[in-house]
Amino acid sequence: MADKLTVKQKGKLLDFLFTNLQGWSKKTIKQRLQSSSITVNSEFVTKHDYNLQVDDVVEVGVNKKISVQTLKKLDILYEDKNLIAINKPAGLLSVSTASENKQHALAILRAQLSRGKNQVKLWPVHRLDRDTSGVLLFATSKEIREKVMDKWNEAQKTYLAVVQGSPKEKEGTINQPLRLDEKEYRMHVGNHPDAKSAITHYKFIKSSGKRSLLEVSIETGRQHQIRAHLSWLGNSIIGDQRYGKEGERMGLHAKKLTIIHPTTNKPLSFEIDAPKDFYLLLK
Repeated sequence: MADKLTVKQKGKLLDFLFTNLQGWSKKTIKQRLQSSSITVNSEFVTKHDYNLQVDDVVEVGVNKKISVQTLKKLDILYEDKNLIAINKPAGLLSVSTASENKQHALAILRAQLSRGKNQVKLWPVHRLDRDTSGVLLFATSKEIREKVMDKWNEAQKTYLAVVQGSPKEKEGTINQPLRLDEKEYRMHVGNHPDAKSAITHYKFIKSSGKRSLLEVSIETGRQHQIRAHLSWLGNSIIGDQRYGKEGERMGLHAKKLTIIHPTTNKPLSFEIDAPKDFYLLLK
């Protein structure tokens, strides 16, 4: 159940939360703010310096599904003249497909950043499956995208996954090749002349009994890699109909991405905690 608070004087949202949420750590408050579980007057807010007005109603711990069909604005995690990282909600395509070419992250972000005739151009650096939430990166030119991809093998990709059951080993590596079946549009795990190498590392975090939370990192970026590998392990991701069973939502979140910046040549990290509805999958 959400905590409902009424604003008595003007101020910044984060300061208001620190003052009014007694017993909460500052780290927890910041995580709630980042994970889209706080609203002001029924609108989701993630900016810590959001200006509050007298009589505004702030709710903490809200669990409302974002309607991606009407989504007009995306949460920008990082922006410079070369790169833009966003927090993609579950249920939203990263880019257009043959059957859907309007409502996707790339189109929404372009519209969000464009001003009049000054239309912004963006190129996706990578993609997330429709039902996977988390960090998604775009470049502002083809050249920048190519520079990032030239060192993509140095990128570090960390995910959170809610899975069925609990792995026998609390920590391990899945080194099983993957092959895409074009007809079924699913990955087959195991040796095959057409299979490509794929390496997935996982670490057990906690369990609620029938379900577990894992931290997952990948050395390769094959399509559906985490989903197929965890299913092969015997711990399919919650809500993954293709490799497991239907569920409330896909239990996969891209938590952190570290790349080599294309102009500074220094590591740059983007990170966002999973939203509340993701953690509710554990219950």
